[in-house]
Amino acid sequence: MSSSLRIAINGYGRIGRCFLRALYESPLKDTLQIVSINEPADLATIAYLSRFDSTHGVFPGKIGTGAECLIVDGREIGVTHACVPEEVDWKGIGVDLLIECSGCYTQRHDFDRFLEAGCERLLISQPGRSAQDVDLTVVYGINHGELGSQQRIVSNASCTTNAVVPVLDQLHRAFGIGHVFLTTLHSVMNDQPLIDGYHHSDLRRTRSAMQSMIPVGTGLAQGVERFLPQLAGRVQAKAIRVPILNVSAIDVVVELGCDATAREINLLLSEAAAAQPGLIAYSVDPHASIDFSHNPHSVIVDGSQTRLNGPRLANLLLWFDNEWGYANRMLDVANYWSKRFS
Repeated sequence: MSSSLRIAINGYGRIGRCFLRALYESPLKDTLQIVSINEPADLATIAYLSRFDSTHGVFPGKIGTGAECLIVDGREIGVTHACVPEEVDWKGIGVDLLIECSGCYTQRHDFDRFLEAGCERLLISQPGRSAQDVDLTVVYGINHGELGSQQRIVSNASCTTNAVVPVLDQLHRAFGIGHVFLTTLHSVMNDQPLIDGYHHSDLRRTRSAMQSMIPVGTGLAQGVERFLPQLAGRVQAKAIRVPILNVSAIDVVVELGCDATAREINLLLSEAAAAQPGLIAYSVDPHASIDFSHNPHSVIVDGSQTRLNGPRLANLLLWFDNEWGYANRMLDVANYWSKRFS
């Protein structure tokens, strides 16, 4: 198979495995090639968790193993087990783009270690600690057009930022926005224990993930303001982890700049969904969160839940698969970016 882009994955957890599966479930599997995975876990476990997934089901293709490689639908992917970037011969592997999904790195001096070890470019599955830690932070559909050959370290932002920014962008363009309050109801993550334990410096995260709704810190307000700087100082956010495995929601309270009705807001967002298929979806069906598991959209607007209190205080409910939607946006960014630097 000829390929325009040789991809490696560093950190083969929830997002790393979803990225691989998203590629193999898309037409891009014929133009993009995963050539290497670096993950400290043993090869047998890597293959097993690639094949069987409690959230997304059994892998639709064939998974096997060879000598230090994972074999996916007949294609060999080399596997290494290093714990630091310098222990992998990225240059020798010939990596055009590294998908960094370990979650261990947030600062530029750490990202530079991958470049110094032979990677050409990095796409990171979380925000940098600051804007200066990356060359560009991308929300696909908003600013991916800024990607080019001049960047080497790019962040795919967060799943919540990918979900809410396209909606706020539409609202701000149509009505203007005074202030915003965002409450994320997020499915559990692997920094939480199943039972109470000495698991985290945030004492709330020492509590059982499956027995309580747990408030946690979030940088979503800063993420929104990074993409919508005209709202700087006017966005607040909080997050609550809820005891489900996947799919999250954002409750949006927004002060509009002019009078509007729920019908006008829903019409705006339904038209945006029609104009951006694959990124925004719109529904008025009576949903539960499980309906959106394995949904590839960045956000699904639940039009049945749009409310106004007075002519300018609006409340919206947004759904998103925090794993699958986000992994598909990483794939979109990787594909678009590769065309700009190849």
